[in-house]
Amino acid sequence: MSSPMISNPTSTTDRSHRIRKKKKAQSKTQQAQEQQQRENSRAKWRSQAQQQIYSSKLHQALARVNIGGTTGGPRRGKAVREAADRALAVAAKGRTRWSRAILKNKLRLKFRKQKRHQQNRAVGPARSKKARFGVLRLKGKTLPAVQRKVKILGRLVPGCRKEPLPVILEEVIDYIPALEMQVRAMSALADLLYGASSSAAAASGGSGFPPAS
Repeated sequence: MSSPMISNPTSTTDRSHRIRKKKKAQSKTQQAQEQQQRENSRAKWRSQAQQQIYSSKLHQALARVNIGGTTGGPRRGKAVREAADRALAVAAKGRTRWSRAILKNKLRLKFRKQKRHQQNRAVGPARSKKARFGVLRLKGKTLPAVQRKVKILGRLVPGCRKEPLPVILEEVIDYIPALEMQVRAMSALADLLYGASSSAAAASGGSGFPPAS
C-alpha cells in the first residue's frame, strides 16, 4: 500500500506568505490608483482652462434663462441653479455618473412638462392629492447610523441615490472639485456684474439717468 502524502508545513507557510504579500501589493496599487484619480480630478477642475470653459458655458446658459423670460423670485433662482448645474454637467462631458444624471434629469423634466400640459388641456385642472406617509421614509429611521449617512450622501450626489458606497465615493471624488470650481466661476461672474453695474451707476451720477451733455 502506498503511504499517504504528508504536506510540507514549510511550503504551506511560504505559499500563504506569498498570497498575503501579493494581496498587500494589490491593495497598495489600488490605493495609489485611487489617490492618483483624486489628484487628477482636483487638478482638472482647478485648472484655469477648465474654469474658462465652464464660465463660457455658464454665460450661455444664463443668457438663455434671461431670453426665456423667467419670472423673478424663487422660480428665477431655481432656473439659475438648474442652468449652472447643466453647464457643469456639459463641461464634464457626461463622463461621470453625476453629470449624466443632471443631463438626463433635464430631458425628463422637459418631457414631463409637455405631458402635463397635454393632460391639462385634455382633462382640465388636476385634483389635489392627499398627503400620504412614505413607507421608505419610515423605514429609513430604523437604519443604522452608517447606512443612514451613506443614504444621505447618495442623495446629495446626482445619480447615486441607489448606488453602493464605493460608487458614491468615486463620484464624490470628482463631484466636489467640480462644485468648488462652479462656486469660483459664479463668484467671479457676480463680481464682474457688480463691477459693471457700479461703473454704470457712477457714470450716470448715481441718479439713474445718463449724465447731461
